[in-house]
Amino acid sequence: MWRYICKRLLEMIPTTFGVLVLSFILFYVVGGSPAQTVLGQHASQQAIAAFDAANGYDLPLFFGSQYSIDALRKGATGETELAFSLQEGDYLLPGATLVTMLHPDSGELKRLTNQTEINVPAGWQITAITGATEVLRKTRHFFDSQFLRYLKGLVQLDLGISLETKQPVTQVLAQGLLPTLSLSVPILFFGAVLGVTLGLLCAARQGGLLDRGVLAVSTLLMSINYVVWILMGQYLLGFRWPLFPIWGYESAFYLILPVLIGVAGSLGPDVRFYRAAILDEVYKPYVRTAVSKGVSPARVLFIHVLRNALIPVVTYISLSIPYLFTGSLLLESFFGIPGLGSISINAINSADMSVVRAVVIFGALIYQCVNLLTDITYGWLDPRVRFAS
Repeated sequence: MWRYICKRLLEMIPTTFGVLVLSFILFYVVGGSPAQTVLGQHASQQAIAAFDAANGYDLPLFFGSQYSIDALRKGATGETELAFSLQEGDYLLPGATLVTMLHPDSGELKRLTNQTEINVPAGWQITAITGATEVLRKTRHFFDSQFLRYLKGLVQLDLGISLETKQPVTQVLAQGLLPTLSLSVPILFFGAVLGVTLGLLCAARQGGLLDRGVLAVSTLLMSINYVVWILMGQYLLGFRWPLFPIWGYESAFYLILPVLIGVAGSLGPDVRFYRAAILDEVYKPYVRTAVSKGVSPARVLFIHVLRNALIPVVTYISLSIPYLFTGSLLLESFFGIPGLGSISINAINSADMSVVRAVVIFGALIYQCVNLLTDITYGWLDPRVRFAS
């Protein structure tokens, strides 16, 4: 079993790396300019360049020995001039005939003629260029890139700084983890307990009035959209009959209504699946053998049938966790709960890519860990699975 667990943990590494690469490319393609999002569409080129340099957005995406800087612009006379000063570093300036360097502290000037490859020492800056067609900056090494810096940060548990809150992303996620767990765990627990209980009752009374009634209600519940559940619950139980608060996260009382809505929204498909899984066991030979030996129906149902139906039940619960997380996005947004869902939506609206990337990676890790725990649970429930692993 331990060998199997270690093998699965090692398999998580390339999977997580693939998620990292894919999400990094997608956010780069569709995310737009973070500098313009934060500083505004009318920000100066100098402010944008300073922002990109401070956050590493001016580096190549994956690798390269040099990268272009959008530092040239047309001046009032129509001549090309620098939009902002070039700070310390190595630069390639194709076509440059005159380069002016300034030491701001001492006021000393240097003018270099017909040099297209220039090193700017610490404390100096290039203030003017004549004749250059573009500005290229050299990287420290071939893989000095945004992605490598991001990977180094992940290894050091540094996910960057949130552009919106100016806090470390790890701190932002830590603040939202407890509210999300306090909402998701009760929904998962009470939904599973209630769904399995109703499934057992339906299986025990198959074809009866109770079974038909529960199936009809389950079908009705499945037909109602999740957002409709939220709006209906807030209007009826929070506004029309003010039994519960509909906004905030001050105590456990504020979680009762969203938990009720979360359980009700998933109860329909849960009951139908659990009923089908239990009925699949009811007609197997070991059940007839137990009944013929005089074992009580309740003991057969709750001890023998339920135990053998736990593997599909566990599988269903593990597969529902990602959908539970998606549901939490809506619940947290509608009820003002400062969890990971609310943080994700705010980050998307404000183009806070560091937070969005961190949430995507966190979700991928959670999904893989849940799959691993599910397989371990299989081995605990059925010794044959443990032997096969």
